[in-house]
Parts: sequence; C-alpha cells; structure tokens
Amino acid sequence: MKIYRKSNIIISLLILIAVVIIACGFGSVKINFIESSKILLNKIPFLDDLVSLEGIKDSHIKIITNLRLPRIILALFTGGALSVVGCSFQGVFKNPMADPFVLGISSGAALGATIGLIFNFDKHIFAFTGVSIFAFVGAMLTVIVVLKISAIGKKLPTTTLLLAGISINYLLSALMSLLMLLNRDKLEKVYLWTLGSFSTSSWSEVAVIAPCVIICSIILMVFSKELNLMLLGDDAAGSLGINVNKTKKIILGVSSIMVAVVVSASGIIGFVGLIIPHIIRIINGPDHKKLIPLAMLVGAIFMILCDTIARTIISPGELSVGIITSIFGVPFFLFLLYQNKKKVL
Repeated sequence: MKIYRKSNIIISLLILIAVVIIACGFGSVKINFIESSKILLNKIPFLDDLVSLEGIKDSHIKIITNLRLPRIILALFTGGALSVVGCSFQGVFKNPMADPFVLGISSGAALGATIGLIFNFDKHIFAFTGVSIFAFVGAMLTVIVVLKISAIGKKLPTTTLLLAGISINYLLSALMSLLMLLNRDKLEKVYLWTLGSFSTSSWSEVAVIAPCVIICSIILMVFSKELNLMLLGDDAAGSLGINVNKTKKIILGVSSIMVAVVVSASGIIGFVGLIIPHIIRIINGPDHKKLIPLAMLVGAIFMILCDTIARTIISPGELSVGIITSIFGVPFFLFLLYQNKKKVL
C-alpha cells in the first residue's frame, strides 16, 4: 500500500510536468510539444547548455517565457495552495463541506479589492498592484476578526468558528454589494475580479507567491500527525498529547496567510479547495502525510487545465478561470451534499 501511495505522488508529478509543457503550447499562437519542452528545459539551470534552441522562433521563446510560463506557474501554486488549505480546513473542522473560504477570507479579499478598484489604487507595491494589496489586507483582517470573535478564553471551538465565518462573510458581502451599487461604473471590474483570473500574471508575482506557498505547505505537512489525530475529535486528540487549541491556531493562521496571498493575485477561485481533497481521500486515504503533497500536485494540475481552457476556449478572448472551476465544482458539490444529507438532517 505504501508503494502504491508513493507511486501516486510520482505519477501525479509526472502528469504535472506534462501538463505544464502542453499548456505552454496552447494559446492564440500554437507551439508544438517538442519546442515547448526545449524552451522549458533551456530555462532550467545546468540544463541550458545541453538543450539547443536553434530553429525555434524568437517570438515563440518570448511567448512562453514572458507570457505563458509565469501564468502557468502562478496557476500551479494557486491550485496547489487552495487544495492544501482545503485538506487542512476539512481536517480541523472535521467537516467535508469546509473549503479555504469558510472563514470569510473570500469576502474580505473581495471587499478589499472592491475598495482598491473604486479608489483607483493602481500603483504597484513590490510585485503586486494596489488592488492586490487591498485584497490581501482585507482577507487577513477578516481572519483576525473571525478568530477573535470565536475565541472563548484560550479555546477555539469549531462550531463558533464556522458560525463567525459565515456571519462575517454575509456582512462583508453586503458591504461589497453596497459599494458596487454606489459605484456602478466600477461594477464590471469588481465582478470580473471576483470570478478569478491569471491574465495579469508576472514573474514578480511568482517570485513572492511561490516561496510563501512552499513554506506554508511545508509547515502544514509538519502538522500532518496532529491533523490525523484531530480527525478523532478534539478530546481524543488532547488525550493523546496534542495541544488542540494551539495547533488549530497555527494551522488556521498559516492556511489563511497562504490563501490570502494567492487570492490577492488571482481573485476568488471557488471549489478547487473543496473537490480536490475529496478526490485525493478517495484515491489515497485520509492520512495527511500523503494527502497534503498529493493534493498540492492534483490541485495544481486541475488549476492549470482549467486556466488553459479559460484562455483558449474563446481565443483570442478568454473566460475567467473561476467559471471553469465552478462548472466542474458545482456538480461535485451537489453530489457531496446529496451523499451527506442524512448527516445534515
């Protein structure tokens, strides 16, 4: 079984590499698999001298290097981050319906982005636009408020967290709707941002987001044992030596930072953090030591495929990637709801 589960990770990694190469070739300008492979290998340190780009058009090299690759890499880390956080939140809340936005992060980010768009904060700060900065701040402030409201002494009850997250989510959504009604000229921009897109991706964004996602994912993997024990219940985990409240705060804090960072750059992309963890649990079991790395790989594959469809299906135009993920995600969510309706009742 261990060999089988390790092979799943290896197979997923190979599929991810293939998907990245294939995605680099798709767009208004078609580039074949061999050319895409050579261009990508040439950009890898120590391999650049082994791969010749002779015969490949300079325009193809620039298209992949400057336009498609940063977008694909950002989609990779965004899909991976949302999937990993979905695994963590479902473990902490012991709820199959929990997703990365359950604490109101999406509404906080959306409200922040709305404020940024309305007041035309277009200046770049480090790698991000003013709108992205506002979205990040909005997301983090929302999480802090939810955690403060939910805390009862040193305890952090799961039910209170969920209720606080839902309440704040509705409040912030109402405020965002009010701002949109008062600023109808910005309505389209706000709406498109909330659907999610990688159309403005750049290497500077990748340079900030990639390390953050990697570090946060490693931290969550370190807490795999605690997540496994917390599935037994808070009391059982506590009796086995786990400091449940401290562990919850660390996992929720790290996860929230990761989601806030990727959402600030990509907008709100739903259902990835809901459906991918469930698929991985079916394939690989509930052990978070294997679940988290596999979820990151499969989430990355799923997001790259969805973004590739979004940017090519109506080429030279493009759809928001959130539309594509929702088309796949909604049917699965309804199936999940149907499967769990007896538990809900």
